[in-house]
Amino acid sequence: MTGIAQRAQRVSPSLTLEITAKAKKMRADGKPVVSFGAGEPDFNTPEYIVKAAEYALDCGMTKYTPASGTEGLKKAIAHKFAVDNNLHYDANEIVVSNGAKHSLYNAFLSIVNPSDEVIIPAPYWLTYPELVKLCEGVPVFVHTKAENNFKMTPDELRGAITNKTKAVLINNPCNPTGAVYTKSELCALAEVLSNVDVYIISDEIYEKLMYEGGGYYSIAQYSEDIKKRTIVVNGVSKTYSMTGWRIGYTASSAEIAKAMSSMQSHTTSNPNTIAQYAAQEAYMHSEGESFLAGMKSTFDTRRKLMIGELEKIDKLSIIKPQGAFYVMVNVSKLFKKTTAGGAKLKTAYDVATALLNEKMVASIPCESFGAPEYLRLSYAISNEDIKIGLKRIAEFVSEVK
Repeated sequence: MTGIAQRAQRVSPSLTLEITAKAKKMRADGKPVVSFGAGEPDFNTPEYIVKAAEYALDCGMTKYTPASGTEGLKKAIAHKFAVDNNLHYDANEIVVSNGAKHSLYNAFLSIVNPSDEVIIPAPYWLTYPELVKLCEGVPVFVHTKAENNFKMTPDELRGAITNKTKAVLINNPCNPTGAVYTKSELCALAEVLSNVDVYIISDEIYEKLMYEGGGYYSIAQYSEDIKKRTIVVNGVSKTYSMTGWRIGYTASSAEIAKAMSSMQSHTTSNPNTIAQYAAQEAYMHSEGESFLAGMKSTFDTRRKLMIGELEKIDKLSIIKPQGAFYVMVNVSKLFKKTTAGGAKLKTAYDVATALLNEKMVASIPCESFGAPEYLRLSYAISNEDIKIGLKRIAEFVSEVK
Protein backbone atom coordinates (compact mmCIF):
# COMPACT_ATOMS: atom_id res chain seq x y z
CA MET A 1 0.00 0.00 0.00
CA THR A 2 1.41 3.38 -0.98
CA GLY A 3 1.31 6.49 1.18
CA ILE A 4 3.46 8.65 3.41
CA ALA A 5 4.47 7.05 6.71
CA GLN A 6 2.51 8.14 9.77
CA ARG A 7 5.69 9.27 11.55
CA ALA A 8 6.34 11.78 8.77
CA GLN A 9 2.75 13.00 8.85
CA ARG A 10 3.03 13.67 12.60
CA VAL A 11 5.77 16.25 12.07
CA SER A 12 4.43 19.82 11.93
CA PRO A 13 5.61 22.20 9.23
CA SER A 14 7.40 25.29 10.51
CA LEU A 15 5.38 28.50 10.60
CA THR A 16 8.60 30.43 10.13
CA LEU A 17 9.60 28.98 6.76
CA GLU A 18 7.34 31.22 4.70
CA ILE A 19 8.61 34.41 6.37
CA THR A 20 12.24 33.30 6.18
CA ALA A 21 11.95 32.40 2.49
CA LYS A 22 10.20 35.66 1.65
CA ALA A 23 12.84 37.72 3.51
CA LYS A 24 15.61 35.98 1.56
CA LYS A 25 13.86 36.62 -1.72
CA MET A 26 13.35 40.30 -0.89
CA ARG A 27 17.05 40.63 -0.09
CA ALA A 28 17.97 38.86 -3.30
CA ASP A 29 15.80 41.39 -5.14
CA GLY A 30 17.86 44.19 -3.62
CA LYS A 31 15.46 45.30 -0.89
CA PRO A 32 17.07 46.49 2.38
CA VAL A 33 15.60 43.85 4.66
CA VAL A 34 16.88 43.74 8.23
CA SER A 35 16.63 40.18 9.51
CA PHE A 36 16.42 39.35 13.20
CA GLY A 37 15.94 35.69 12.31
CA ALA A 38 19.57 34.53 12.57
CA GLY A 39 20.10 31.31 14.50
CA GLU A 40 23.87 31.35 14.13
CA PRO A 41 26.77 33.63 15.08
CA ASP A 42 27.66 36.21 12.43
CA PHE A 43 31.39 35.63 12.95
CA ASN A 44 33.70 33.77 10.61
CA THR A 45 35.09 30.49 11.87
CA PRO A 46 38.45 31.34 13.53
CA GLU A 47 41.41 31.12 11.17
CA TYR A 48 43.26 28.58 13.31
CA ILE A 49 40.35 26.16 12.89
CA VAL A 50 40.23 26.71 9.12
CA LYS A 51 43.97 26.06 8.95
CA ALA A 52 43.50 22.79 10.85
CA ALA A 53 41.01 21.69 8.20
CA GLU A 54 43.42 22.69 5.44
CA TYR A 55 46.18 20.71 7.11
CA ALA A 56 43.93 17.66 7.34
CA LEU A 57 43.18 17.93 3.62
CA ASP A 58 46.83 18.40 2.72
CA CYS A 59 47.74 15.30 4.74
CA GLY A 60 45.08 13.15 3.09
CA MET A 61 42.92 12.78 6.20
CA THR A 62 39.87 12.21 4.04
CA LYS A 63 38.84 8.63 4.82
CA TYR A 64 36.16 7.12 7.04
CA THR A 65 36.60 7.45 10.79
CA PRO A 66 34.91 5.34 13.48
CA ALA A 67 31.17 5.93 13.28
CA SER A 68 31.05 7.70 16.63
CA GLY A 69 34.02 9.98 15.94
CA THR A 70 37.80 9.99 16.09
CA GLU A 71 39.61 9.11 19.27
CA GLY A 72 41.42 12.47 19.16
CA LEU A 73 38.21 14.50 19.04
CA LYS A 74 36.60 12.42 21.76
CA LYS A 75 39.61 13.01 24.02
CA ALA A 76 39.43 16.75 23.30
CA ILE A 77 35.72 16.74 24.21
CA ALA A 78 36.41 14.75 27.38
CA HIS A 79 39.09 17.28 28.30
CA LYS A 80 36.59 20.11 27.76
CA PHE A 81 34.09 18.44 30.11
CA ALA A 82 36.73 17.89 32.77
CA VAL A 83 38.04 21.46 32.65
CA ASP A 84 34.77 23.36 32.10
CA ASN A 85 32.25 21.24 33.97
CA ASN A 86 34.18 18.98 36.36
CA LEU A 87 32.54 16.05 34.57
CA HIS A 88 34.62 13.02 33.68
CA TYR A 89 33.79 10.87 30.67
CA ASP A 90 35.68 8.11 28.90
CA ALA A 91 35.97 8.14 25.12
CA ASN A 92 33.41 5.33 24.84
CA GLU A 93 30.84 7.58 26.55
CA ILE A 94 31.06 10.26 23.86
CA VAL A 95 29.38 10.10 20.45
CA VAL A 96 30.19 12.70 17.79
CA SER A 97 27.41 13.36 15.28
CA ASN A 98 26.44 15.60 12.37
CA GLY A 99 25.53 18.60 14.49
CA ALA A 100 23.76 18.93 17.84
CA LYS A 101 20.35 18.42 16.17
CA HIS A 102 21.53 15.00 14.99
CA SER A 103 22.84 14.33 18.50
CA LEU A 104 19.42 15.15 19.94
CA TYR A 105 17.71 12.84 17.47
CA ASN A 106 20.11 10.03 18.38
CA ALA A 107 19.42 10.66 22.06
CA PHE A 108 15.64 10.51 21.69
CA LEU A 109 15.87 7.52 19.35
CA SER A 110 17.98 5.61 21.85
CA ILE A 111 15.63 5.97 24.84
CA VAL A 112 12.08 6.74 23.63
CA ASN A 113 9.61 3.94 22.93
CA PRO A 114 6.19 4.46 21.33
CA SER A 115 3.89 6.44 23.68
CA ASP A 116 6.69 7.36 26.07
CA GLU A 117 6.34 10.93 27.33
CA VAL A 118 9.10 13.53 27.16
CA ILE A 119 8.68 16.66 29.28
CA ILE A 120 9.62 19.87 27.45
CA PRO A 121 9.48 23.30 29.13
CA ALA A 122 7.77 25.93 26.99
CA PRO A 123 8.88 28.15 25.33
CA TYR A 124 11.12 25.67 23.55
CA TRP A 125 13.19 25.32 20.40
CA LEU A 126 10.65 24.26 17.79
CA THR A 127 12.58 21.12 16.79
CA TYR A 128 12.34 19.38 20.19
CA PRO A 129 8.73 18.17 19.98
CA GLU A 130 9.12 17.20 16.34
CA LEU A 131 12.08 14.95 17.17
CA VAL A 132 10.08 13.33 19.97
CA LYS A 133 7.19 12.70 17.56
CA LEU A 134 9.56 11.25 14.96
CA CYS A 135 10.61 8.74 17.64
CA GLU A 136 6.90 7.98 18.26
CA GLY A 137 7.02 9.57 21.69
CA VAL A 138 4.63 12.12 23.18
CA PRO A 139 5.87 15.65 23.95
CA VAL A 140 4.44 16.96 27.24
CA PHE A 141 4.76 20.71 27.62
CA VAL A 142 5.32 22.54 30.88
CA HIS A 143 4.12 26.08 30.23
CA THR A 144 6.52 28.20 32.23
CA LYS A 145 5.68 31.70 33.44
CA ALA A 146 7.10 35.04 32.33
CA GLU A 147 7.41 36.13 35.96
CA ASN A 148 9.83 33.21 36.45
CA ASN A 149 11.80 34.29 33.37
CA PHE A 150 10.32 31.28 31.58
CA LYS A 151 12.24 28.81 33.74
CA MET A 152 10.63 25.57 34.88
CA THR A 153 10.13 25.33 38.63
CA PRO A 154 10.41 22.14 40.73
CA ASP A 155 6.63 22.15 41.35
CA GLU A 156 5.91 22.51 37.62
CA LEU A 157 8.27 19.64 36.85
CA ARG A 158 6.84 17.46 39.59
CA GLY A 159 3.30 18.08 38.34
CA ALA A 160 4.20 16.98 34.79
CA ILE A 161 5.76 13.62 35.70
CA THR A 162 3.60 10.55 35.16
CA ASN A 163 4.21 6.82 34.98
CA LYS A 164 4.69 7.30 31.24
CA THR A 165 7.47 9.88 31.58
CA LYS A 166 10.68 8.64 29.97
CA ALA A 167 12.75 11.83 29.86
CA VAL A 168 12.90 15.50 30.74
CA LEU A 169 14.56 17.99 28.41
CA ILE A 170 16.44 21.00 29.76
CA ASN A 171 17.86 23.65 27.42
CA ASN A 172 20.29 25.92 29.24
CA PRO A 173 20.82 28.70 28.13
CA CYS A 174 17.49 28.55 26.36
CA ASN A 175 16.49 29.19 22.77
CA PRO A 176 14.25 31.20 22.30
CA THR A 177 14.04 32.92 25.72
CA GLY A 178 17.71 33.48 26.54
CA ALA A 179 16.94 32.29 30.08
CA VAL A 180 19.77 30.79 32.13
CA TYR A 181 19.16 28.38 35.00
CA THR A 182 21.35 29.06 38.04
CA LYS A 183 23.12 26.28 39.91
CA SER A 184 20.55 26.40 42.72
CA GLU A 185 17.66 26.23 40.25
CA LEU A 186 19.16 23.20 38.49
CA CYS A 187 19.88 21.50 41.80
CA ALA A 188 16.24 21.97 42.81
CA LEU A 189 15.13 20.31 39.56
CA ALA A 190 17.70 17.55 40.04
CA GLU A 191 16.34 16.89 43.53
CA VAL A 192 12.90 16.23 42.02
CA LEU A 193 14.43 13.96 39.37
CA SER A 194 16.47 12.05 41.96
CA ASN A 195 13.24 10.45 43.17
CA VAL A 196 11.97 9.22 39.79
CA ASP A 197 13.42 6.85 37.20
CA VAL A 198 13.62 9.08 34.14
CA TYR A 199 16.34 10.27 31.79
CA ILE A 200 17.47 13.88 31.44
CA ILE A 201 18.50 15.36 28.11
CA SER A 202 20.52 18.51 28.77
CA ASP A 203 20.99 20.66 25.67
CA GLU A 204 23.97 22.87 26.50
CA ILE A 205 24.77 24.18 23.01
CA TYR A 206 24.76 27.84 24.20
CA GLU A 207 26.87 27.04 27.27
CA LYS A 208 29.57 29.60 26.51
CA LEU A 209 27.16 32.45 25.79
CA MET A 210 26.19 33.60 29.29
CA TYR A 211 26.40 37.27 30.21
CA GLU A 212 25.41 37.52 33.86
CA GLY A 213 25.96 35.56 37.06
CA GLY A 214 28.61 32.99 37.84
CA GLY A 215 30.08 30.11 35.89
CA TYR A 216 28.13 27.51 33.99
CA TYR A 217 26.63 24.56 35.87
CA SER A 218 25.45 21.37 34.17
CA ILE A 219 22.70 19.36 35.81
CA ALA A 220 24.89 16.29 35.25
CA GLN A 221 27.16 17.65 37.99
CA TYR A 222 24.50 17.20 40.67
CA SER A 223 25.21 13.57 41.56
CA GLU A 224 26.61 10.38 40.08
CA ASP A 225 23.08 8.99 39.75
CA ILE A 226 21.86 12.06 37.83
CA LYS A 227 24.99 11.96 35.65
CA LYS A 228 24.30 8.32 34.69
CA ARG A 229 20.78 9.24 33.58
CA THR A 230 21.74 12.46 31.78
CA ILE A 231 22.57 12.77 28.10
CA VAL A 232 24.50 16.01 27.67
CA VAL A 233 24.21 17.50 24.17
CA ASN A 234 26.68 20.10 22.95
CA GLY A 235 28.71 21.07 19.89
CA VAL A 236 30.99 23.59 18.26
CA SER A 237 28.41 25.44 16.15
CA LYS A 238 27.61 28.34 18.51
CA THR A 239 30.82 28.26 20.55
CA TYR A 240 33.25 28.55 17.66
CA SER A 241 30.92 29.84 14.93
CA MET A 242 31.10 26.49 13.11
CA THR A 243 27.43 25.99 12.22
CA GLY A 244 28.13 24.73 8.69
CA TRP A 245 30.80 22.27 9.83
CA ARG A 246 28.10 20.07 11.40
CA ILE A 247 29.79 18.71 14.51
CA GLY A 248 27.74 18.01 17.62
CA TYR A 249 28.18 15.41 20.33
CA THR A 250 26.68 13.70 23.35
CA ALA A 251 28.16 12.55 26.64
CA SER A 252 26.24 9.85 28.47
CA SER A 253 26.52 6.44 30.06
CA ALA A 254 28.44 3.86 28.04
CA GLU A 255 25.20 1.89 27.54
CA ILE A 256 23.38 4.80 25.91
CA ALA A 257 26.46 5.85 23.93
CA LYS A 258 26.76 2.34 22.51
CA ALA A 259 23.12 2.41 21.40
CA MET A 260 23.53 5.81 19.72
CA SER A 261 26.77 4.75 18.06
CA SER A 262 25.19 1.57 16.70
CA MET A 263 22.25 3.45 15.19
CA GLN A 264 24.51 6.12 13.74
CA SER A 265 26.69 3.46 12.13
CA HIS A 266 23.66 2.30 10.11
CA THR A 267 22.30 5.74 9.22
CA THR A 268 24.90 8.46 8.61
CA SER A 269 28.07 6.62 9.66
CA ASN A 270 30.82 8.99 10.78
CA PRO A 271 30.44 12.78 10.80
CA ASN A 272 32.52 14.73 8.32
CA THR A 273 36.14 13.66 8.72
CA ILE A 274 37.71 17.04 7.96
CA ALA A 275 35.31 18.83 10.31
CA GLN A 276 36.26 16.43 13.10
CA TYR A 277 39.93 17.38 12.86
CA ALA A 278 38.94 21.04 12.79
CA ALA A 279 36.71 20.63 15.87
CA GLN A 280 39.52 18.89 17.74
CA GLU A 281 41.75 21.88 17.08
CA ALA A 282 38.94 24.24 18.11
CA TYR A 283 39.00 22.76 21.59
CA MET A 284 42.73 22.30 22.00
CA HIS A 285 44.28 25.45 20.48
CA SER A 286 45.30 28.32 22.75
CA GLU A 287 43.51 30.90 20.59
CA GLY A 288 40.10 29.44 21.40
CA GLU A 289 39.59 31.30 24.67
CA SER A 290 40.42 34.71 23.17
CA PHE A 291 38.01 34.12 20.27
CA LEU A 292 35.25 33.14 22.70
CA ALA A 293 35.90 36.15 24.92
CA GLY A 294 35.72 38.53 21.97
CA MET A 295 32.54 37.02 20.53
CA LYS A 296 30.85 36.95 23.94
CA SER A 297 31.74 40.60 24.58
CA THR A 298 30.32 41.62 21.20
CA PHE A 299 27.08 39.72 21.81
CA ASP A 300 26.73 41.25 25.26
CA THR A 301 27.07 44.76 23.82
CA ARG A 302 24.39 43.98 21.24
CA ARG A 303 22.17 42.40 23.90
CA LYS A 304 22.28 45.56 26.01
CA LEU A 305 21.65 47.72 22.94
CA MET A 306 18.61 45.68 21.93
CA ILE A 307 17.17 45.58 25.44
CA GLY A 308 17.58 49.33 25.83
CA GLU A 309 15.91 50.16 22.52
CA LEU A 310 13.05 47.68 22.93
CA GLU A 311 12.23 49.03 26.40
CA LYS A 312 11.55 52.43 24.79
CA ILE A 313 8.79 51.04 22.54
CA ASP A 314 5.27 51.33 23.95
CA LYS A 315 3.00 48.29 23.62
CA LEU A 316 5.97 45.90 23.59
CA SER A 317 7.45 44.08 26.58
CA ILE A 318 10.43 41.77 26.90
CA ILE A 319 12.03 39.22 29.15
CA LYS A 320 15.65 40.24 29.59
CA PRO A 321 17.84 37.43 28.23
CA GLN A 322 20.91 36.30 30.16
CA GLY A 323 22.31 33.92 27.55
CA ALA A 324 22.29 32.74 23.91
CA PHE A 325 21.62 35.58 21.41
CA TYR A 326 17.85 36.05 21.34
CA VAL A 327 15.26 38.38 22.86
CA MET A 328 11.61 37.39 23.25
CA VAL A 329 9.25 40.29 22.57
CA ASN A 330 5.62 40.20 23.70
CA VAL A 331 3.47 41.70 20.92
CA SER A 332 0.05 40.73 22.29
CA LYS A 333 -0.95 44.40 22.80
CA LEU A 334 -0.94 44.71 19.01
CA PHE A 335 -3.52 41.95 18.57
CA LYS A 336 -7.00 42.96 17.38
CA LYS A 337 -5.51 46.09 15.83
CA THR A 338 -4.77 47.19 12.25
CA THR A 339 -1.46 48.26 10.69
CA ALA A 340 -0.89 51.37 8.56
CA GLY A 341 -0.95 49.05 5.56
CA GLY A 342 -4.35 47.65 6.49
CA ALA A 343 -3.21 44.28 7.87
CA LYS A 344 -5.38 42.81 10.66
CA LEU A 345 -3.26 41.54 13.55
CA LYS A 346 -4.63 38.50 15.32
CA THR A 347 -1.46 36.49 16.00
CA ALA A 348 2.30 36.89 16.34
CA TYR A 349 2.56 35.37 12.88
CA ASP A 350 0.38 38.20 11.55
CA VAL A 351 2.65 40.74 13.27
CA ALA A 352 5.78 39.14 11.80
CA THR A 353 4.24 39.03 8.31
CA ALA A 354 3.13 42.66 8.45
CA LEU A 355 6.52 43.78 9.79
CA LEU A 356 8.20 42.18 6.82
CA ASN A 357 5.72 43.46 4.25
CA GLU A 358 5.47 47.03 5.54
CA LYS A 359 8.82 47.72 7.20
CA MET A 360 11.14 45.11 5.66
CA VAL A 361 12.02 43.64 9.07
CA ALA A 362 12.19 39.85 9.42
CA SER A 363 11.46 38.27 12.79
CA ILE A 364 10.46 34.83 14.06
CA PRO A 365 6.90 34.33 15.35
CA CYS A 366 6.93 32.02 18.34
CA GLU A 367 3.74 30.00 17.87
CA SER A 368 5.93 27.02 16.98
CA PHE A 369 8.07 27.70 20.06
CA GLY A 370 5.15 27.37 22.48
CA ALA A 371 4.89 31.15 23.00
CA PRO A 372 2.06 32.43 20.77
CA GLU A 373 2.19 36.03 22.05
CA TYR A 374 5.87 36.54 21.22
CA LEU A 375 8.36 37.26 18.46
CA ARG A 376 11.97 36.11 18.69
CA LEU A 377 14.61 38.63 17.68
CA SER A 378 18.23 37.56 17.24
CA TYR A 379 21.10 39.91 18.01
CA ALA A 380 23.55 37.88 15.95
CA ILE A 381 23.64 40.84 13.57
CA SER A 382 25.55 44.13 13.52
CA ASN A 383 24.87 47.05 15.87
CA GLU A 384 23.90 49.17 12.86
CA ASP A 385 21.33 46.64 11.66
CA ILE A 386 19.95 46.34 15.19
CA LYS A 387 19.45 50.12 15.36
CA ILE A 388 17.86 50.32 11.91
CA GLY A 389 15.62 47.31 12.50
CA LEU A 390 14.40 48.47 15.91
CA LYS A 391 13.71 51.97 14.57
CA ARG A 392 11.49 50.39 11.91
CA ILE A 393 9.76 48.26 14.54
CA ALA A 394 9.10 51.38 16.67
CA GLU A 395 7.59 53.11 13.63
CA PHE A 396 5.46 50.06 12.87
CA VAL A 397 4.11 49.89 16.44
CA SER A 398 3.35 53.64 16.53
CA GLU A 399 1.29 53.30 13.35
CA VAL A 400 -0.81 50.37 14.57
CA LYS A 401 -4.32 51.50 15.49
